[in-house]
Amino acid sequence: EGGEWLIPTGEIYDGGPGKDGIPALSDPSFVSPGDAAYLRANDLVIGVKVGHETRAYPHQILDWHEIINDEFGGVKLAVTYCPLTGSGIGWDRGDVSGVVTTFGVSGLLYNSNLIPYDRATDSEWSQMKLQCVHGALAGERIKTRSVVETTWATWKKMAPNTVVVSDATGYSRSYGSYPYGDYRTNNNRLLFPVSNDDRRLPRKDRVLGLLVNGKTKAWPLKSFGAQVAVLHDVLGDRPIVVVGSTSQNFAVAFDRRLGDLKLRFEPVADALPVVMQDDQGGAWTVFGEAQSGPHKGKRLTPVEGYIAYWFAWAAFWPATDLHS
Repeated sequence: EGGEWLIPTGEIYDGGPGKDGIPALSDPSFVSPGDAAYLRANDLVIGVKVGHETRAYPHQILDWHEIINDEFGGVKLAVTYCPLTGSGIGWDRGDVSGVVTTFGVSGLLYNSNLIPYDRATDSEWSQMKLQCVHGALAGERIKTRSVVETTWATWKKMAPNTVVVSDATGYSRSYGSYPYGDYRTNNNRLLFPVSNDDRRLPRKDRVLGLLVNGKTKAWPLKSFGAQVAVLHDVLGDRPIVVVGSTSQNFAVAFDRRLGDLKLRFEPVADALPVVMQDDQGGAWTVFGEAQSGPHKGKRLTPVEGYIAYWFAWAAFWPATDLHS
């Protein structure tokens, strides 16, 4: 049904639970940080900022649901997360080929990675490819929204007014426990085959992978150092800045161009959400917003990309460069 697949059908695996066997959440309830007793300081969350509002979507919940369909600040969002590839991506579900939709979990995997389906057309999508791979919308690309993936402790410093998904989801799940044993840390353990097994890094090392004009590059989170580090680079002819910290467990990237200007940045430590300053002394946040200086109120354009396990990034983007 649904015509040709755009990925090799021999490499699509049935993950086990079947379609909707892993139930995506829609319109979840949120609580204040003080009421999120199930979260520990080092638990990872996917943070989203829309306007002045911030929300956190914890791995603890996403490990069991993989997709959260939400809407706030006028933005219709699907937070998609694949526990087997460690990839958390914000999808714009408000304009999928001109239609508003929600996403569910198909139960299928490609390169160990989640294949969501959209409920408007029942088409299947590859999460890490950012593309519809089967059905009426085959070939369409998803629009992404930038997210900040980091620890709960760091996110609360970046976004002190955040709310967070409640563990009262309506489902009975062991949100305090991880469903896949030692999978996150055992580099020898993959549950499904991948098309390209690149051993330049340990398989489960987390990297920030970026995609610009057909070029791809990955930055290992362990390479940033304890304090905030700022790296200037050019990817696909675009001047970019990558900002990250190993100890605070985050990495984000922006286009360095602001109108006709090409900005240069220095890192700023211990001032979250501020992470860098420009050459005129203006302070910029982890969300790419200028808080002070001559560009106050302006925003840098995020670079498309996401954090994932290295083995998965390299399987999807075998020609990727690797920051060393």
